[in-house]
Amino acid sequence: MDQLEALLRGFDAALSAGNLLWALLGVTIGTAVGVLPGIGPALTVALLLPITFRLEPTSSLIMFAGIYYGGMYGGSTTSILLNTPGESAAMVSALEGNKMSRAGRGAAALATAALGSFVAGTLGTLGVTLLAPVVAEFAIGFGPSEYVALMALAFVSVSTLLGSSRLKGMASLLVGLTVGLVGIDAQTGQARLSFGIPALLDGIDVVIVVVALFALGETFDRLLKGTGGETVEPVRGRAVLSRQDWRRSWPAWLRGTVLGFPIGALPAGGAEVPTFLSYSTERRLSRKGSRFGRGAIEGVAGPEAANNAAAAGVLVPLLTIGLPTSATAAVILTAFQSYGLQPGPQLFSESGPLLWTLIASLYIGNLMLLVLNLPLVKLWARLLTIPAYAIYAAVLVFATLGTFASGGTTVDLVVLYALGAVALLMRTANVPVAPAVVGLILGPLAEQQLRRALALSQGDPTVLVSGPLTIALWGVVALFVVAPGVLKFVRLRKTC
Repeated sequence: MDQLEALLRGFDAALSAGNLLWALLGVTIGTAVGVLPGIGPALTVALLLPITFRLEPTSSLIMFAGIYYGGMYGGSTTSILLNTPGESAAMVSALEGNKMSRAGRGAAALATAALGSFVAGTLGTLGVTLLAPVVAEFAIGFGPSEYVALMALAFVSVSTLLGSSRLKGMASLLVGLTVGLVGIDAQTGQARLSFGIPALLDGIDVVIVVVALFALGETFDRLLKGTGGETVEPVRGRAVLSRQDWRRSWPAWLRGTVLGFPIGALPAGGAEVPTFLSYSTERRLSRKGSRFGRGAIEGVAGPEAANNAAAAGVLVPLLTIGLPTSATAAVILTAFQSYGLQPGPQLFSESGPLLWTLIASLYIGNLMLLVLNLPLVKLWARLLTIPAYAIYAAVLVFATLGTFASGGTTVDLVVLYALGAVALLMRTANVPVAPAVVGLILGPLAEQQLRRALALSQGDPTVLVSGPLTIALWGVVALFVVAPGVLKFVRLRKTC
């Protein structure tokens, strides 16, 4: 009952004219940038971070949440019409969606994507409403040793899942942990990795790192690779579903939601795994004579629902224990911290009104996305004709101006472009950037909790495995480290 009252108060605040405007702005920007090839919600939130510091925390976070949900939908437009996913989780939608588009059924594919996003997003947000307070209440009892194990799990899982190899994921994590060490050690007062530069004694602003890794890295990478000459399939007709399309879509939406939300809510979750699982499930359940491989609508409906349900599920570990399990979640965590808010078990008790307003705005944003996207399908498709050089030139300008406005020193700009060069090298070597952001954000917190645990135990390291929960968490960490090698060994034995 308390949760229902808190949610109703959240709706009361979220339905104010100002917050409705920020939610509308967020979903509009999110959809627009999600449509553009290579520009995802993580990059957009990173770009907007420096220029939203003058906003109230509630308004800013409502807008970022709208960008998050809108970007997930916009990525499906690029996948379906251009066969170029803007987000990795939207790859599966391209398999059947682009074939539907080439067969003249692009409008139906976009309609099932929009409706599936609404259904899954709403059910996923309901899951966040019910599950997040329970997880937060459970996590309140965590001590320093539990947090150390939990953050180790975050480091290992993110490094393993968000990249093509564990080694590259760990290398990216090491970059983030190293950048997080820059500045004065709070316990000893000693300068670390500042190289005698006074401006670095306060550390490197997380916002600068996020903008450099996502915005500048992507821009430099596109500059080197050049722009492709992809052709956009025209959208014919209205974005509506026939009766047969409805019959084939709605079960896929529900199955995708059931797969997406629980996996997204896991500390080692994300949206990529459930989308592939949903596609394979729909393919297995398809009858003889189905259009799989030639443009099956359920092959778009299921993965899109799984994608959006997972996007909602990702908010559970982010809000309750402060663990980001996707690149966009890592950037949103930075947005919280820029306002002095630390997602975790205390967030519901310390900033309850803000949090429930944010959750209420997710319901409103989902409805806005449905109303916005179905009538404007052809408008979003036209955005794909904007030249790529104009898009990335604008990204470069906004990144530079935003960073200078937030810091106001030339050192910030030098650090920005130096880290942008590092991001380019990472992309060239196919090293994911998301683990670096997670390492940067959680590294100092993990160090603080480790020192606290050792101080309380008077230097006894066994405190880190002193309870059943910590032992279980370290067991999962070991599983993530060992399991890929074991599976590879088993596959080699089978092929021999």
